[in-house]
Amino acid sequence: MNIALPYAHALVAKQDLPIPAWLFAWGASIVLVVSFFALSAAWRRPRLEQERWRPAPAWLTAVLRAWPVQLLCGGLAVFLLAVGIYSGIHGTEAPDRNFAITVFFVTVWIGFPLVSALCGDVFGAFNPWRAIARVAGGAYRLAAGRRPSHLAYPARLGRWPAAVGLLAFVWLEVVYGSSGGVAVGLEPGAAGVAACAYSVYTLAMMALFGCEEWCARGEIFSVYFGMFARLAPFGVKEGRIGRRRPLAAATRWATGVPGSAAVVIASIATTSFDGAEDGAYKAPLETGGRWVGDAGAGPLATIRITDTIFMAGTVAGIAIVYLLGVRGMRSVPGAPPFKVLARGFAHTLIPIALAYLVAHYFSLLVYQEQAQFTYLLSDPLGTATTDLFGTAESGIDFGALTPNAIWYVQVAALLVGHGLGLTLAHDRALVYWPDYRRASRSQYWMLAVMVALTCFGLYLLSIGAS
Repeated sequence: MNIALPYAHALVAKQDLPIPAWLFAWGASIVLVVSFFALSAAWRRPRLEQERWRPAPAWLTAVLRAWPVQLLCGGLAVFLLAVGIYSGIHGTEAPDRNFAITVFFVTVWIGFPLVSALCGDVFGAFNPWRAIARVAGGAYRLAAGRRPSHLAYPARLGRWPAAVGLLAFVWLEVVYGSSGGVAVGLEPGAAGVAACAYSVYTLAMMALFGCEEWCARGEIFSVYFGMFARLAPFGVKEGRIGRRRPLAAATRWATGVPGSAAVVIASIATTSFDGAEDGAYKAPLETGGRWVGDAGAGPLATIRITDTIFMAGTVAGIAIVYLLGVRGMRSVPGAPPFKVLARGFAHTLIPIALAYLVAHYFSLLVYQEQAQFTYLLSDPLGTATTDLFGTAESGIDFGALTPNAIWYVQVAALLVGHGLGLTLAHDRALVYWPDYRRASRSQYWMLAVMVALTCFGLYLLSIGAS
């Protein structure tokens, strides 16, 4: 993230690494290859297509889904959104002292995917726009005596609005707020205005298509966090909270919904670009910037144009790698159509998207959440005029994580994420090719995709640490 903090990426200096990065890359590749052959030998029928749903006690559902709890969670989310918008517009322009930047781009953007992957779709209860829409809908029913009518959501749009919105959100922070290491990054005022604009847009779409429909298809954060929630062992079915087999709910996330693959590819690519901007892409960005500058663009426009081109190129590159793997699977006899495979294997990239998120932002989350729950909460405007909880003078303990601990978490995240992706891919292959030999043959291509993405992730970490 381009938050202009000294620990924005918090990557480890190369001389501090206990083992060379290239050796980790080789080791990671070997681990994936060994895992692949172990799956081929021992996993000969689909095991993740059935969730094995077990409902929780009825009282637990009644308590957690009761209207007072929903009102409390939704009200808190609306309050924090309002505080973030107000802080961004009226507070200090220093990003590291303004509540808005941290709550929007760290606490929510990085924190909710991790919580969702462990606990399920918790954002549904804390979605401020959903809370506002539900209250407005209830008021309409009381006044008009009927439910509000909505337009039918175009099925062909699928999750494409969320995919485009995801790219726009990251572009705002990483590209629009880009400063080339000179200025402060994204201004809190811009973040506050963007939050206002997005709120108006989202509420308008909910009014047109319905709150739940838009959250399931077009609302950026509901779709993005909900994607990771499919990995969790907890979920809701027919209004009942329950347990399910971990990863199993992900198998149906993308099937039959256009744009789902675009969402997960965009999530991997945008995280990759953010990690590479000051590392692997630094020299190419400088070269590209000179070309754009020579064409007559101003300094800030040059940075933003060049970054936009490289960000788009990263999205295209990740998409091409994935689609090449899908195209390769088509060569195995009995393969379904290309479009079916492209959608059918999209969910296998979800653990990789989470792994990239953890690898690139783990230390940022740990450090900046110390700020979030101390001086930023006490002085959200960053003007040094308030101290609501007596913690405005608190600081960040940078010794909470050692460089080696950060590195090991990053590498472990990449290995586990790609291993889970490989497992999901093998399980889905057994659905399309009941003959396990053909299923294993098809997965040579997905193994290549996983190895490529693993090595790319480790390369970004090693170059960024140099």
